[in-house]
This record gives sequence, C-alpha cells and structure tokens, in this order.
Amino acid sequence: MLFFLARVKKKQYLCSRFYRNVNNFDKIHVMTEKRNLSFGQLFNLSFGFFGVQIAYALQSANISRIFATLGADPHQLSFFWVLPPLMGMIVQPLVGKYSDKTWNRLGRRKPYLIVGALIAVAVMLLLPNAGNFTFGQSLFLGLNAAMWFGLFSLMFLDTSINIAMQPFKMMVGDMVNEEQKGLAYSIQSFLCNAGSLAGYIFPILFTWVGIANTAPEGVIPDSVKWSFYIGAGLLIFCVLYTFFTVKELNPEEYAKFHGLETKKDEKKQDASFIRLLIDAPSTFWTVGLVQFFCWAAFLFMWTYSNGAIATQCFGWDGVSTAAEPFQNAGNWVGVCFAIQAVGSMLWALVMPALEKKFHNKGAYAISLIVGALGFISTLFVTNQYVLLVSYAFIGAAWAAMLAVPFTILTNSLKGDNMGYYLGLFNCTICLPQIVAALIGGAILKYICAGSQVGMLVAAGVLLILGAISVVLIKEGKK
Repeated sequence: MLFFLARVKKKQYLCSRFYRNVNNFDKIHVMTEKRNLSFGQLFNLSFGFFGVQIAYALQSANISRIFATLGADPHQLSFFWVLPPLMGMIVQPLVGKYSDKTWNRLGRRKPYLIVGALIAVAVMLLLPNAGNFTFGQSLFLGLNAAMWFGLFSLMFLDTSINIAMQPFKMMVGDMVNEEQKGLAYSIQSFLCNAGSLAGYIFPILFTWVGIANTAPEGVIPDSVKWSFYIGAGLLIFCVLYTFFTVKELNPEEYAKFHGLETKKDEKKQDASFIRLLIDAPSTFWTVGLVQFFCWAAFLFMWTYSNGAIATQCFGWDGVSTAAEPFQNAGNWVGVCFAIQAVGSMLWALVMPALEKKFHNKGAYAISLIVGALGFISTLFVTNQYVLLVSYAFIGAAWAAMLAVPFTILTNSLKGDNMGYYLGLFNCTICLPQIVAALIGGAILKYICAGSQVGMLVAAGVLLILGAISVVLIKEGKK
C-alpha cells in the first residue's frame, strides 16, 4: 500500500512538474533535454537574415557598377573589394567574442542585430549618391573624391552588414540542437537566397516601371538609388521582426542546453583568440581550406560579372560606363545573380537527398563541381538568356557554401565560445576575398589578357580545387 501511494505521489509530482514546464515553456524557453524547435520558431530565428541579405545582394551586384560609373579603371575594380572582407575579418570575431559575454534583457546576440541594421540603413541611403555630391575631380592615390566617398561608404556598409549578419548564425548555434541544425541552416540558406533574389532584381524592376537606368557621366542611375532605398527599408523591418519574435536563452538555460559547467566555461571564454585557434578542432581548418577556394571564386564573380556580361552579350566597347550597353548589362547582372539565387533555392531542395546518400562531404563536393561547370561555361555563351543557365548552375555551389560548412563546424564545437569560433571562422570567408581582390587585377592583366570573362573561368577552377579539398574534412567533435 505504501508502495502504491508513493507511486501515486510521484506521478502527481511529475504531472505537476510537467504542467508547470508546459505552461512556462515560452518563459523559460528550454528544458535540460535538447528540445526541438517548431518550424515557425526556426523561421523566426532567421527571418531577419532575409533583409540583411537584400542589402548584401545590392552591394554584391552593384559595387563594381557604381565604382566603374564613378570612374574606376577595370584593373582597379578588384581593389575596391578589399575593404569589405577586411572589415569582416575585424568585426565578426569581435562581435562573436563580445556577444558571447553579452547577457542582458535585450538578449545575447540581438543587440548587435539592431546596431548593425541601423548603421547599414544610414549608409545605404548615402552610398548610391556618391556621384551627386560636388567633390571636384582632383585625384588622390589615383582616385577622385567621389570614389573615396564611395569607398568609405562601402567600408561602413559592409561593417554594419557584418555586425547584423553574424548573430543569425550564432543564434542557430546557440539555440538549435544537432539534429535540427541542418534544417535551421537550410531555412537560413533559403531566406538568404530569397533576399538575394529581391536585391538582385530591384534595378531591372525599377527600370521596367519607368525609373531612369542611365545618368550623366559619373552619376549613379536612379534605378540603382531606389534599389538601395527600398532595400534599406526592408532590412530594418526584417531585423525588427526577428528581434521581437525570438527570445534568447539566459546563461543558465544556455549552460544546461549545451551541457556546460558555467564557472569553468566562463574562464574559457576569457581565452585569447590565439589560444582558441590552437584548441580549434581540425574541422575548423579543413573546412576553412575549402572556404578559401570557394569565396575567392565568388569574389571574382561579383567583381567581373558586369564587365564580362557587357562584353560577351551586350557588345560593350570596354570604354564608356555611361553608355547604355554597360548600364543595361549592369541590370542583367542583377538578373543573372537572381537566377543564381533561384538555382540555389532549388538546389537546397536537392541537398537533403544528396546528404542522405553521400553525407555532408559528398553533397558539398558535388555542389561545388556543378557550380564550377556554371562558371566555366560562361566562356562559350554570348546570348544573355542562355547565360542564365550558367548562373543557375553556379547557384548549386552557393547553396552548399551557405549551409554545409556551418552545419559541419557547429556540430564539431561543444557550445562554449560558439560565437567567438563562428566569428573567427568568418576569417575563412574574408581572407580569400582579400587575397583574390589584391591579386585579381594582376590575374586579369597577365593571365586572362584583360578578358573579364576569363576571370569567371578562373572562378570555376577555384571551385574545382575546393571540391578536391573536401576530402580532407573530418566531421565530429574534437
């Protein structure tokens, strides 16, 4: 009888405990087991990434066009791409380090979302107007004042985008269990590509509705300006949506979720980045090697697509950037990048089947090979519509780059210093872009004989090297 009463009392206690936990789920947000999040929660976690990616897409598709319009020589173009990844290398590890220690009523990562978004909005309103201000035409280090204004605007834009972008990856690492991380990063990849699609088509869309796509020499067309204005509005809306719909874990909940000993791991978080790099799992370095080839390839795409498409498909003479063929090609670059984003979204639907059959590494390598074929095929295409097929293939590599590396890496980390490691891992994205930007002009001149489409072929070769490097990756925790 006593045994029976004890069992009843235990069941009552468990039921009461369960009822309290269910009622307080939204409040405490986590139990000691690694719970699954609903699809809606995963979606809210990354929705702000949609707006951030609109800004990033506008930057990627239009920066070469903007600086060429302001008077930059084609051999100078790659140098304008040094600052964005350089700022990323500085900013993202710092965001990771300090957000690891930021526990307040606004959240852990969310304060950085707001700060980054507000700065980005301000800069997006200024950057496309670089050619409108009266600076004069005097040169300093070979650049006129409008180009210097644009350069510093670009630096602040990319810095702010980095501040706003990185926390989304960190929140997935913070709040999603290993079983759901693949899905979480796939949702993030989908939203990323959807945002890219919107940002890429804005200039041609606004041209279609009657906004001017040409302007006097040295002035950015209104179609580009309005693309940045609308993009700024969408950016702040999307970031605010995630800010108000997501509740981050507090320190105790985070420690339980990741199986950490709070006091012990607080000391670990004070370690220098050199110590963290020494202690990094081998996955950090092997995935980073693959990243090096991939991101160098895409830097070449962003830098040279405008000139390559203008020459190959629009008959541009390679001289006047105010000429209609160059500006029309600039719009078509947005369309090509949009098709790349669509191809990426469609390939993301194929990725789970590839991962099931060939595992993460096999799916990664196959995707990079498909992207390489897309890049190399541009050498043989002179029709602007056929060119869309090439960029759709490139989307396969982009889909893998956005999801697989972070899935593999975060599954190899314990949870302590997650943000700092993801910030440091961003260096494997930024460093190859810096290297590619510094040597791009020399490759264009001495290897590709001035052919900008040749730089797209070089991008394909880099992706092949990346696919070969995938074999070095070892998955799992250290």
